[in-house]
Amino acid sequence: MSRPEIGLQVFVLDTPDPHGLAAFYAALLGWDLDDAATDDRWVQLRAPAGGGLAFQRAPAHVPPSWPGETVPLRAHLDLHVADLVAAESWALRHGAVRVLGPNESPTFRTYRDPGGHVFCLVVAG
Repeated sequence: MSRPEIGLQVFVLDTPDPHGLAAFYAALLGWDLDDAATDDRWVQLRAPAGGGLAFQRAPAHVPPSWPGETVPLRAHLDLHVADLVAAESWALRHGAVRVLGPNESPTFRTYRDPGGHVFCLVVAG
């Protein structure tokens, strides 16, 4: 049996505020809102190369407490950048918060988005 065609459509983040979190990532990544896939409970951004991010209303969502373990980190986004300092400045200007964790590195930095989800900026290489 050959492998059927399977591809990633979107990566979905739960949030009490789908429109607010979508606005953050749209500004951070420069991606467009997919008006055809947006309503009060679901907002989707299109990536230029296909796929994208979606934000699903989850009023009871509790963000991870990482680096603490009270609410474990289940997944996070790694976003590649050419200039870590410039990308960090851009992310902070749009509402990200730097997280100092146990794995500090000169090639990546960790942040929380306005909904508390963890993401990393990683030097492309």
